[in-house]
Amino acid sequence: MKHLRIAALALGLLNAATAFAAAPIEGVWNTPTEHGQVEIYACGSAVCGRLITSDRIKANPALTDENNKDAGLRTRALKGMTLFTGFTGGSVEWRGDALYNPQDGGAYHGSIRLQDPNTLKLTGCIVAPFCSSQVWHRAK
Repeated sequence: MKHLRIAALALGLLNAATAFAAAPIEGVWNTPTEHGQVEIYACGSAVCGRLITSDRIKANPALTDENNKDAGLRTRALKGMTLFTGFTGGSVEWRGDALYNPQDGGAYHGSIRLQDPNTLKLTGCIVAPFCSSQVWHRAK
């Protein structure tokens, strides 16, 4: 019986360690600007993210992508807009080619790093070393 309890305890500790290593990135994340919220979800074997809300969207749900560098895209709605697609990697870090920032209308090479189960660090680069980062926290 004692050996069974030790084995169960060891298995529990192993499962806890594995759960952190494979902590899901999917969910709703709070951004540090304008009380934004982004939903990150699986899209095939990659992850994608869409803008759910922000202070400006709450004030004007019809807000458009007015800062987009492509004039043809400036009339699309910000609410529900895809901010990134096809970020691949896994368990703690994902990389992709287009991390869109609606505040300046730019798309950046980026990476997303899960620092702990409730904290993400996003880094976008025009070209290294010209990069900027933000820390997002999982919405409760």
